[in-house]
Amino acid sequence: MAIEMTSPKFKVAICGGGVGGLTLAVALSKYPDIQVEVFEAAKSFTELGAGIGLWPRAFKVLQKLGAGVEQGLISKALGYKWTEEFGKSIWFPSMTFRTADKPDGVELFQLMTKGDLMKLHRADFHGVLISQLPHSYKTHHSKRLVSYAQPQPPAISPITLIFTDGTTSSCDVLIGADGVKSAVRGSMMRGIAQTLTGEAAAAVLSCAEPIWSGATMYRTLIAAEQLRASQPNHRALREPTVFLGQASSIITYPISDGKYVNFAGSSMCADLVSTIYEADTSGRRRFEGPWVDELTKEEFCKPFQDFKDDVKLLLECVDKGTLWAVHTVKELPTHSYGRVALLGDAAHAMLPFQGSGAGQSVEDAYFLATVLGHPSTTLETVPRALAVYDKLRRPFSSAVALGSKLNGELFMLQSDVPLTERAEAVTKNWEWAWLSELDESLEEAVRILDSASAS
Repeated sequence: MAIEMTSPKFKVAICGGGVGGLTLAVALSKYPDIQVEVFEAAKSFTELGAGIGLWPRAFKVLQKLGAGVEQGLISKALGYKWTEEFGKSIWFPSMTFRTADKPDGVELFQLMTKGDLMKLHRADFHGVLISQLPHSYKTHHSKRLVSYAQPQPPAISPITLIFTDGTTSSCDVLIGADGVKSAVRGSMMRGIAQTLTGEAAAAVLSCAEPIWSGATMYRTLIAAEQLRASQPNHRALREPTVFLGQASSIITYPISDGKYVNFAGSSMCADLVSTIYEADTSGRRRFEGPWVDELTKEEFCKPFQDFKDDVKLLLECVDKGTLWAVHTVKELPTHSYGRVALLGDAAHAMLPFQGSGAGQSVEDAYFLATVLGHPSTTLETVPRALAVYDKLRRPFSSAVALGSKLNGELFMLQSDVPLTERAEAVTKNWEWAWLSELDESLEEAVRILDSASAS
């Protein structure tokens, strides 16, 4: 995919080549007067993890990136169908609560949605985005950021990027898409804290590092052929299902054209992952040990040993799996500072219980491309454009993060909401994903920037 470059109005450096960073890179290709470089910490563009889901709101944003992205994703999604008629598509046809002493689980409710959930292998999603990167873009691997140095206003000289290998680079605009451990966020929070004193400075500094949420995820892919051999009609082969347990839950759905069943289990019990709670001086919890670790079959299955029937059949098909210590980010005071902005997990890493982390990264990325590509945005006015992004996106993504936390409490029976009212609570908490669109915020952003350029 080639684009004709004109004289660039500024150079954007994207730190992080995951879903959010690459979505931003593809979205910026609509603006040939913006120069783009992507810096990825890994040796190649890769995506860890297994299944990923995209709600209608996020997919509508991806459609704006062109037919290559839209058709590429549809070709990789299992049984994907698009419908605007509410109630015709069901994502959770069965949300089942199972207890250790009852062989037959209790079906709680069906979550009715407007539009299908696009179910993908994360690597497939990543591959589609990579295929759409312009050849003119410079991409770098094995470039892990340590920090950056941003000249203080009114200076508009380049931002300096410092990498772990001792090299440096420069840019006019820096976007941190470098995940929950974001070095860009750390530098940003420390820079803001230097302008403050006392408790205000301490509060900002407390946002620099991620926090262990107390949740752990157990992820694996199950070969559909193996599951089918033991149980040809298992619900996991045909429909997404959530199994609820006391302080644990499991979601399953088929991906990769039905070749695999994605299994994502979660636990909120500390004793299931040994003694790993430790409070530091700021009251944060820290996870002692690797945040991502390979597990044997026995280790993987242990948190779900009290589940019955359908889940036991799934666990019998597990070969090995991966444990993920789910870390989140405190609600930040801002997602931009000068000519630097954060997107995705770097800005609002959240619990996975709304299946919306990737979708929020996509929304952040497209929104950033829109404000940076606006005709009124120049090197001098970049801070204004990023401030608009912060003003309109941060409250929404923060609300989604809170909703994900609340859903986790509902899923793992940690909520005071009665079981009979749980269907209404989950649906109300989640309906933004199919009943709202990013377009309204985009239009408001454009109005603000149009007004500023006319004044």
